Amino acid sequence: MAFSIIETTWDEHEPALRLLRETIFIGEQSVPEELEWDGEDPGACHFLALDQQNQPVGCIRLQSSGQISRLCVLSNNRNSGVGRALLVAAEEAARARDMQEIFLNAQTHATSFYEAAGFASSGGIFMDAHIPHRQMIKLLK
Repeated sequence: MAFSIIETTWDEHEPALRLLRETIFIGEQSVPEELEWDGEDPGACHFLALDQQNQPVGCIRLQSSGQISRLCVLSNNRNSGVGRALLVAAEEAARARDMQEIFLNAQTHATSFYEAAGFASSGGIFMDAHIPHRQMIKLLK
């Protein structure tokens, strides 16, 4: 599958970002809307994956704290490198901003995906939106 990754803002691409996250987190994973829409989007750096027809297929955000969150890919585009490319784009942006580390709260079923990208688990499992998570950290040196 051919795709491209663009860096964007919430103001510029809110409808596409919102639709992806509503479809995946709220629709597929039953995350309550009030937890999904946490107020952090306007100040975050967003990345959008677009297919060959320029249709959004995935997204991720990087916050000024170094937290990476809201990585999601439409089901028919998973296992095609989109998620990995989004994660790399967010990491490169963090490096460009001279961040010392990045961290995320991974759904436990996805920890091996993040470990393959160089993240290490930190602490135990906790529940977020009724889904088990584990914090993961990657030092950027």
